[in-house]
Amino acid sequence: MKLISINIGQERTLQRKDRTEQTGIFKLPVTHAVMVTTLGLDGDVVMDKKNHGGVDQAVYVYGAADYAWWSRELGKDIFPGTFGENLTIAELESAQFNIGDYLHVGDMTLQVTAPRIPCKTFAARMEDPYWVKRFRYAERPGLYCRVLKEGSVRVSDSVTVESYAGETISILQSYREYYIKDKTEEMIRRQLHAPIDIRSRKSLQEELQQLLESAN
Repeated sequence: MKLISINIGQERTLQRKDRTEQTGIFKLPVTHAVMVTTLGLDGDVVMDKKNHGGVDQAVYVYGAADYAWWSRELGKDIFPGTFGENLTIAELESAQFNIGDYLHVGDMTLQVTAPRIPCKTFAARMEDPYWVKRFRYAERPGLYCRVLKEGSVRVSDSVTVESYAGETISILQSYREYYIKDKTEEMIRRQLHAPIDIRSRKSLQEELQQLLESAN
């Protein structure tokens, strides 16, 4: 595999149905080397810091193989950065990964923490009111990652994948279970044993506490 695009977002105004919002989802490819720290790519903007960014969602990765599927599905070319990813990687299919897997990009190392959950901002960016549902059922969510080793990346850097050896779940399992309203205790604990992102961990811990309290 290799890195085929590095995408940086600047603050822009996005029109939603009843309001406007400031967003960093519009990302454009750059040709120069970019430093990646534990908080993400230098120069990249994250506006909704309550739901995005931070050390456990510092970098969003999408694969050219998944983009190729979407191009066939939508009947048009889709270019790197369209989905708001920071790094576009050749041959990568996100459904093949597990939480905790490593991506070594150049001299930088990422660890997969979560699938991307589509939101209304994403739908507005795609100009499709049905996009949240379409993206959900396509099951090609891309990969949110934490940065384990900071480093500089540039287009054409080699990318290698290393499987996580600890207890984990697949990206698809995590993605599907997100939408299950009444999760079982076993389901929640299985996710909590994986190296998931802090937002998901906090939410699942609250669900588990409520479930245990209701059982007593």
